[in-house]
Amino acid sequence: MRLSDSIESFIKTLLNEESTQVELKRNELAEYFKCAPSQINYVLATRFSPDHGYLTESRRGGGGYIRIVRVVESGSQRLMYLINERIGDSLEEEECLRLISQLKEQRIVTADEASLMAASISARALSVPIPETTKGVLRARMMKNMLMTIAALNRT
Repeated sequence: MRLSDSIESFIKTLLNEESTQVELKRNELAEYFKCAPSQINYVLATRFSPDHGYLTESRRGGGGYIRIVRVVESGSQRLMYLINERIGDSLEEEECLRLISQLKEQRIVTADEASLMAASISARALSVPIPETTKGVLRARMMKNMLMTIAALNRT
């Protein structure tokens, strides 16, 4: 397991135990994982952003801390945000997979549904002789359509 994955997993475990927010000291966390504080910053920026359903706040200095808050929103709110604000006119495969993973983690879709979604936007599914830019547009439209269908099922 990569260091970034370990740090993310550790923080998410703390969040599960301590409800929707946790306060950490960046230097103590870096010391625990035997890494530079910048590695902690990287994990926070890439895995605990508003797009991932988290807000982070930090205060630097000797008594500094990092507060991570999990944004609690309904599944339908999350889907509408993704459809209307997050997904633009084009998406790369990696970004689609990240979104699908988040939906699964947040229990908005099941593991089986996530697998089907991932298969439908994969490079293998789109292995036709069209420009990459067109494939990105197709992925975005497919993702929006899948999310609208999930929202319409009224399960969230």
